[in-house]
Amino acid sequence: MHQALVRLARTEPAVRRHLLACLVAAVLAGLAVLVQAELLSGVLSGALAITALVPLAAVVAARALLARLQGAAGGRTATALKSVLRHRLLARLGGLGPARLADRRSGELVTLAGRGLDALDAYITGYLPAVAVAAVVPVAVLVRLAVADLATAVIVLVTLPLIPVFGALVGRHTREVTEGQWRALSRLGGHFLDVVRGLPTLRAFGRAGHQVTVIREVADAHRSATMRTLRVAFLSSLVLELVASLSLALVAVPVGLRLLSGSLDLRTALLVLLLAPEAYIPLRAVGTRFHAAMEGVAAADEAFAVLEGDAEADRDAAPPRPAGIPDGPGVPAGVPEIRLEDVTVRYPGRAEPALDGVSLVIAPGERVALVGESGAGKSTLLHLLLGFVTPESGRVLAGGVDLATLDLDRWRRRLAFVPQRPHLFTATVADNIALGPDTGEERVRAAAAAAGAAEFVAELPQGYRTVVGERGADLSAGQRQRLALARAFCRPEADLLLLDEPTARLDGRSEAAVIAATGALAAGRTALIVAHRPAMIGLADRVVRVHAGRIVADRPATGAAPPDGGDGQAAPITSGGTR
Repeated sequence: MHQALVRLARTEPAVRRHLLACLVAAVLAGLAVLVQAELLSGVLSGALAITALVPLAAVVAARALLARLQGAAGGRTATALKSVLRHRLLARLGGLGPARLADRRSGELVTLAGRGLDALDAYITGYLPAVAVAAVVPVAVLVRLAVADLATAVIVLVTLPLIPVFGALVGRHTREVTEGQWRALSRLGGHFLDVVRGLPTLRAFGRAGHQVTVIREVADAHRSATMRTLRVAFLSSLVLELVASLSLALVAVPVGLRLLSGSLDLRTALLVLLLAPEAYIPLRAVGTRFHAAMEGVAAADEAFAVLEGDAEADRDAAPPRPAGIPDGPGVPAGVPEIRLEDVTVRYPGRAEPALDGVSLVIAPGERVALVGESGAGKSTLLHLLLGFVTPESGRVLAGGVDLATLDLDRWRRRLAFVPQRPHLFTATVADNIALGPDTGEERVRAAAAAAGAAEFVAELPQGYRTVVGERGADLSAGQRQRLALARAFCRPEADLLLLDEPTARLDGRSEAAVIAATGALAAGRTALIVAHRPAMIGLADRVVRVHAGRIVADRPATGAAPPDGGDGQAAPITSGGTR
């Protein structure tokens, strides 16, 4: 059994309750076979009166009710377990941040959280109950057979292990081909989603036609893997059926001969012939359910690898907590001072550091513009303050408190972040601005007005109740950016403002509206602005140039060099604690 899934089911009360009901119902239904065989053999042999058909019908009805209860409880178990696993998986991915998520294909993660975890139904509703029945019913049948006819019980005891032995031999190969099928499905779903998302870019560069061929090749690989899995499943079913049939023949032939010779009475012979198959059926069911559940098991392996692997990476990457500092202290109230002390950040799998020995001080209420070429490390500085990455060495202090010791959820409530490409959800405009149920309509409207978004929102078909497409597909780049600024205006408690090129890809009119809104937003707050355009740099008190992960210049905003000019080799200037 999948130990991690079973452990998760045992630790979640809702899952544990439904799973227990499912397993108990399955075992009771299996044990009811003993009573059914006793009554049926007695009626057919004449040892019991015809009135015994009434309790026999009651036993059959009870088995049907137990089967129905097992199905309902199994369905609720599967739903609860998948819900818990999805919440943990999405919460885990949400906490990784862009830097860590960039190493994963989003399409494969979507396939895992959707179609992959849905495949757990066969494991939870079929395989786990079958295992519980196989652990109890064959033993009970063997005990009853030993009481009724010891010779038959010995034959069953000798032949019974053949089914799990052959099942294990075939199952090992089944797991390998099923994992291959899951990998092919993951690649297919992931590649298709990534192609759909990047279709405008592919069309712009004339590469959309090539992707049709690629998707066809990936789909053919998945089809071939699926057919291999089905072949193995059918062959394994044939093997198990053959073994079980031969074993039953070894039981039935001696029983028939002994019945003809008179050494065995009719009721005992009927009881043996009715019960012997029930010893093999649960083991055959385990083999059948095992094949059906393998895709879900492969998806569960991947899900737990994401959960446990990333958690282990976080533990390895996190710096040791200084002695004497309690878990999760808060930053002192008020606009904090931000201080970076000899910070080095290195992403996994990359030889060169993203930041190399960076020291920087941002005074409370100061507005600092970060400039430099793409890949210089500007966004990494923002991700440090967001808690998405942790430094390999050095410290990041907010209000004199090390970020490594902070409760990140509490810290992020002090931040307002406006990314270069804000993500809008398939929800109303008001919900996209509020990003939570506790924000009133008046605050949403005031935030939209402050961000310069109220005018275009009023022109939408249903105003603030208009549902926008995923990623803001129905809006222009400038409109999406102004909604992102409105989100920041909706956070009056935020003391630190982080902006990552908010005017990139905007036309002149939209840029002017965003810059005006950004100036109002930054008033009275500490602001760190990644910028390339002079108009955005003009909002800053100081301009810090970053090159190859190092701060190479730090000047007042007045008279600053062009943001993208020069060779990035200006002599270091120390100002305000920077290097």
